[in-house]
Amino acid sequence: MSTSQHTPQHPASGSPNPAAPRARTAPGAPVARRRLPRWCVPLVAALAAAAVWVVGTAAGVELAARSGTTTQDVGLGSVVVVALVVGYAGWGVRALLGRSRSGGERAWLVTCAVVLAVSLLGPLGAVSPGAGAVLVAEHLAVGTVVALGLRRR
Repeated sequence: MSTSQHTPQHPASGSPNPAAPRARTAPGAPVARRRLPRWCVPLVAALAAAAVWVVGTAAGVELAARSGTTTQDVGLGSVVVVALVVGYAGWGVRALLGRSRSGGERAWLVTCAVVLAVSLLGPLGAVSPGAGAVLVAEHLAVGTVVALGLRRR
């Protein structure tokens, strides 16, 4: 009869000790990050804009902006559609800039900053300070998601 003990194996790793430290990467070595596919970035931007819209309207803010002599309500549908259009247009611009030798990283971020700055002129027509704040937050949310989500790094 054998007197050896059986050490239970961890089901995920097969190692005898699930608390054993895992192998670490060398200091300074690049860490692999799991990223969303690029086609998801506009969807995430639309979700971010929708979340800001929901919070703003739940707080009782009437989202509307003046355009010339008319006042236009800013509905959830228009927020989502505009965020998707901007996101997919940004994806196209990023693809074109990515063809350069440098990869277009700097040009991409400068382009995003300029487009975001111009887009922030839109909330100036808000019908109230609260509406202006929510519209600025929507622009910043979409701009941030698109700019950072479509970077090459």
